[in-house]
Amino acid sequence: MDISKGLPAIQGGLHIWITENQKMVPVPEGAYGNFFEEHCYVILHVPQSPKATQGASSDLHYWVGKQAGAEAQGTAAAFQQRLQEELGGQTVLHCEAQAHESDCFCSYFRPGIIYRKGGLASDLKHVETNFFNIQRLLHIKGRKHMSATEVELSWNSFNKGDIFLLDLGKMMIQWNGPKTSISEKARGLALTYSLRDRERGGRAQIGVVDDEAKAPDLMQIMEAVLGRRVGSLRAATPSKDINQLQKASVRLYHVYEKGKDLVVVELATPPLTQDLLQEEEVYILDQGGFKIYVWQGRMSSLQERKAAFSRAVGFIQAKGYPTYTNVEVLNDGAESAAFKQLFRTWSDKRSRNQKLGGRDKLIHVKLDMGKLHTQPELAAQLRMVDDGCGKVEVWCMEDLHRQPVDPKRHGQLCAGSCYLVLYTYQRLGRVQYILYLWQGHQATADEIKALNSNAEELDVMYGGALVQEHVTMGSEPPHFLAIFQGQLVIFRERAGHHGKGQSASTTRLFHVQGTDSQNTKTLEVPARASSLNSNDIFLLVTASVCYLWFGKGCNGDQRETARVVVTVISKKNEETVLEGQEPPHFWEALGGRAPYPSKKRLPEEVPRFQPRLFECSSQMGCLVLAEVVFFSQEDLDKYDIMLLDTWQEIFLWLGEAASEWKEAVAWGQEYLKTHPAGRSPATPIVLVKQGHEPPTFTGWFFTWDPYKWTSHLSHKEVVEGSPAAASTISEITAEVNNFRLSRWPGNGRAGAVALQALKGSQDSSENELMRGPKSGGTRTSSSVSSTSATINRGLRREQLMHQAAEDLPEGVDPARREFYLSDSDFQDIFGKSKEEFYSMATWRQQQEKKQLGFF
Repeated sequence: MDISKGLPAIQGGLHIWITENQKMVPVPEGAYGNFFEEHCYVILHVPQSPKATQGASSDLHYWVGKQAGAEAQGTAAAFQQRLQEELGGQTVLHCEAQAHESDCFCSYFRPGIIYRKGGLASDLKHVETNFFNIQRLLHIKGRKHMSATEVELSWNSFNKGDIFLLDLGKMMIQWNGPKTSISEKARGLALTYSLRDRERGGRAQIGVVDDEAKAPDLMQIMEAVLGRRVGSLRAATPSKDINQLQKASVRLYHVYEKGKDLVVVELATPPLTQDLLQEEEVYILDQGGFKIYVWQGRMSSLQERKAAFSRAVGFIQAKGYPTYTNVEVLNDGAESAAFKQLFRTWSDKRSRNQKLGGRDKLIHVKLDMGKLHTQPELAAQLRMVDDGCGKVEVWCMEDLHRQPVDPKRHGQLCAGSCYLVLYTYQRLGRVQYILYLWQGHQATADEIKALNSNAEELDVMYGGALVQEHVTMGSEPPHFLAIFQGQLVIFRERAGHHGKGQSASTTRLFHVQGTDSQNTKTLEVPARASSLNSNDIFLLVTASVCYLWFGKGCNGDQRETARVVVTVISKKNEETVLEGQEPPHFWEALGGRAPYPSKKRLPEEVPRFQPRLFECSSQMGCLVLAEVVFFSQEDLDKYDIMLLDTWQEIFLWLGEAASEWKEAVAWGQEYLKTHPAGRSPATPIVLVKQGHEPPTFTGWFFTWDPYKWTSHLSHKEVVEGSPAAASTISEITAEVNNFRLSRWPGNGRAGAVALQALKGSQDSSENELMRGPKSGGTRTSSSVSSTSATINRGLRREQLMHQAAEDLPEGVDPARREFYLSDSDFQDIFGKSKEEFYSMATWRQQQEKKQLGFF
C-alpha cells in the first residue's frame, strides 16, 4: 500500500484509520471518537498551531480494542510502522489500550470517547444517524476525559457513583448515580448531547434522572426496559487515578544489547538532567509504573530504533506492570512536553546554533503598552499586564491584621513580615485588579495564615474580582518589581516605619539586583566581603557614610538605578567606590577583605518549556491531575479547577461553580512539591477566577473570547431547553412494549410495569421529563420547585442563622438554609433578591453566607 496516498490534507489536524479485512481504511470525520472493540486504530495528529501543541512534533497513536484479534493488531502495527517511516523522525509514537488511553489521546475527543461493542459492519457505516430501532445501555464515567462503554442492559450494570445512559433510539435517558458530582453530571450530559447529535442527527429526546423519586415517568420507561429493580444499587467503584505523588517516582534506565542478551541498567533518579541522555544510546524512563517512555538517540542504530517498542513490552513484563501500561516512544529532538518536564532543565538541541527567535526575542522588546493591551500573548510571555504605572496600595500584617503602609514607604518590605499589595489598572476600558500576597523568608506560620485570610476579605470587598498572586521573597515576578519603579528594598529586619526601629550605628549591606527600573530590587545581605560580586552594585551603609560600590561587570543602566535606591535606604553622605579602589574604611566596615565571585556572570537561559494545562481533583487527600493536551478556552468548564503550568508561574483557574476552590493554592503547592523535575517551591502561584482572567493568563491560549462566559448556558438551562412532547414519550413506551417486552416471557412484573409506563407516560409533561441539576449546586430544578411548593411562608431568621445543622427545623437542607427565608427577610439580610443571589458564582454565594451566618 502506498502510504502517501492515504494521507490527504496532512498539513494539520486529526487523521484516523481502522482495520478492515487485513487493510487500513480511513474513518470519516463524523465518526471520530467512536471505537469498535474488535478493531485496531491508527490515529495521527499533526499540529496546526505552535501555541496549541506540544511543539513541532506530530503524534502517532496505535490503539488496540480489548477484543481485537492478532490479525487486526498485526495489520495496524505494520501500517503504523510504515506511516512512521513516511513521516520521519519528528513523530512521537504512543501505544494505547482501550479504557487506558493517555491524556494526549483523550484530549483529541471532546466531549468524550464512545466504545462500541463488536466490529464495524461490512458497509463501513461508522455512525448511522437515521437509525432509531435501538436499545442499549451505556456506562459513562471519567472526569475531564469522559468515556461511554456499552454494558449489559440490566440494573446489575448500575452503580451509585457513575452515570448510565439508556438509549432507546427516539429517547435517551441519562441516569445520574446519587454519588456523582455536579461536574460529572454536566459532562455526562454534554456527552449525551454529542451522541444524540452524531448518531441521531439531533432527532432524539433527552431526559435526565437526577432523583428517581422526582422523575416517575422516566423511571417507568426505564423499568419497562430493565424490569423493576430488586435490591440496592452497587456502591461506587473506587477511582484508580494516578496521583501526583506516584508520578513523582521517576527512574531512568540505559538499555543495550550484550551478545544475545538485552541489558537494562538503572542510571538515575530525580532530579534528572538532560546530559544523561547520550545521542548514541537508547533509554527507558519509568514514571511511577503508569507510563513508560523510550528515548532514542539520533545516532542510535536503525535496528535499535525498530526494537524500541518490543523493548518497552519486555521491560513492562519484567517489572510486572499491567499489559495496558501506556508507552511513548520519542526521538532525539522531537520530545513531548510531558517528557521534557521530567528533567530539571531542557535545551532544544536543534536550536542551539540557530538565531534566537520567538519567546527569547520577545524578552528584549521594549515595553509597549499598546502591544500589551492588544497582544495578550506578549503580556503572557513577558509576564507583564502593563508597565506598572497603575494605582498601588500596600498593607503590612501586624498582630495578624492588615495595616496600611504610608505611600512614601510602599517599596520598603521586611523579610520577617507579610504584605498585601493591591494593584489597580485599566485594560480595554475595564478596571482590573491584581492582589500580590508577598511573604518574607522569616515570616511566621501565623503571619502567613493571616495574609491569606486578609486576602480573602479583600476579595469579598471587591466582589471576587481580584487576581491573587502568591509571591515568595526572592522570586518576585517582573510586574511586581515594575510597580515599585526600581525602589523595592527588602530589609533583613523590620524597618523603622513598622514601629520596631533600627540602630543608626549598624553597618548594613544592600545588593542592587537588576538592570533597569522595571526589574530592579534591592536586597539586604550579610555585611561581609564574601557577599559582594563583580557583576552588580552594592550599598554599604555605616554610621557616617553610604558607600555606593560598583562592580567591574555592571553597566550604565544599573548605575543610574542604584543612585535612585540610595535615597530610599540612607540619607547619609554618599561616596562612590569602584571595584579595586576601595578605601580602608570600606573593608574595615565589612570585617576585612575576603574572596568573592569575580567571574563575569553568563545570562540566564529563559526556560523554553511548553505550557501545560491540567484538571485538578483530590483522591484520598492526594492531588490527581488529568492533562488536556492541545488545550483551548473550550477546555475550561465552570465546574473545573484547572492548573496552567507555564514553568515560571503556576496559574489556578477557578470556575464559577467549582466546589473546591479553597484547596487551589494547596494543590498548586503540592504540584510543585511532587514535580519530578525538582521545581522551586517559591514559584509564584496565581489564582484566577472565571470572567476575571488577566492577559498574562489568556495569552497562553491560541484564541480567547472575553464574552464567552456571558453567553454560556448553565447545565440547568441546557437540560430545560430541550423540548419533550408527551406524544413522543407515548411513542417510546409503545415501542418498548412491542419491541422489548417479548424478551421476558411470563414476566408479569415487567409486563405490568410496561403497561403502567405506557399509561402514565401519556400524561407526562415537558417539565417532568427534562429534570436536571441546578446550575452551580447539587440540587435539581425539580427539588427546588418542590421545596418552593412545600414552604409557603419563610422560616424566621433566628431559626436559620448561626445554627448547627442538627438544630435546624426538620426538613431544612443545611447547605441551603438561606433558601427558607421569606423573600422580604432574604432581601433585608443579603441586600438582594433570591434570584440575584443564586445567579452569582457559587464561591461568592458561600462567602456571603459565611459572613452572614448561613454557612
